[in-house]
Amino acid sequence: MKTTSKRVVMAILSGLAISVASTTAGQAQFSAEGDPRPAVILFGPSNDGGWSQAIDEARTRLEGALDLRIPQAEEIPESATSIRPAAELFIERGANIILGSAFGYSDTFEALAAEYPEVVFLNPAGTTNSDNLKSFYGRTYETQYLCGMIAGGVSETGKLGFVAANPFGLVNWTVNAYLLGARQVNPDAELTVVFTGAWADPVKERAAAEALIEQGIDVIGQHVDTPAVQVVAAEAGIAGTGHHRDLSEFSVATQCSSVWTWDRFLEPEIAAIAAGDFEPAPFGAFLSIADGAVDIACCGPAVSEELEALVMAEREAILNGKHVFAGPLSDRDGTERVADGEVLGDGDLWGMDWFVPGVVGGE
Repeated sequence: MKTTSKRVVMAILSGLAISVASTTAGQAQFSAEGDPRPAVILFGPSNDGGWSQAIDEARTRLEGALDLRIPQAEEIPESATSIRPAAELFIERGANIILGSAFGYSDTFEALAAEYPEVVFLNPAGTTNSDNLKSFYGRTYETQYLCGMIAGGVSETGKLGFVAANPFGLVNWTVNAYLLGARQVNPDAELTVVFTGAWADPVKERAAAEALIEQGIDVIGQHVDTPAVQVVAAEAGIAGTGHHRDLSEFSVATQCSSVWTWDRFLEPEIAAIAAGDFEPAPFGAFLSIADGAVDIACCGPAVSEELEALVMAEREAILNGKHVFAGPLSDRDGTERVADGEVLGDGDLWGMDWFVPGVVGGE
């Protein structure tokens, strides 16, 4: 997933994603013309090992589940001059559902949705919404919390590392959740985070991972797009946890991964469109493990049966309504962020600009 820091900050501050759990009561249902004919516009290459490949794999699973062919255009940059021709070509060929793949598609998708009211536009990581456009994202703090439990449980030193892209709310919540999960197993665990400033830069990711290992960490997590961090972990003989996909495909170090399962969300969405029951969401959809967009791939050979059972019990608790950011909770500067008996609201999640006690770095 790629964007610029200025645009992400503006999106967060504008409140576009703040009330994503709001009801859509009173919204008109949308019906596309004819049978569902989806097409995908993919930001990156379908074999990037991360964000784009996760979307492509969901597309492939949807083809099997829905018994139809879903064409795809790859490596379409986040610019209207690239997105618009790809979308309009698919529409000319009969597509009535256009699936995007990036925050930077948001504005162009909004314009296209207005121009093509008979087409449904769906965009993961987007921020724009209308009667025939829905953006959606996953509550990745839930899955990173569970992978953090694995990290805390397999670590011998309690010194954990994390390589992340940019210090935005949707990344900061994964950092914080990771340590909160680790401390469920090891209350003394600490987490050192390094931000690379890029979503997909394997050179920077490798350098960040190597720097963390030099500081003595023995488990490393990530919220970046490539498997480079996990490869470095294997080279150094330490454990790791992945993001976007099951990164054990690339590294024997990987013991758990926070993974996208977009097809679990998109299959019923497409069925609703086919039935004329598509419901707009004015603030988009913010999806949990229970909603089907995110989950974990677990567990690796270093994970004991006892630890796996603890993680799966916590996963079940989350499915039953447990909130990772429940009070009392303060930040590392001592400021109360969540009062006792309360949970962190969605707006505060998207605007998260703080770290929990035990997180080192990230300034």
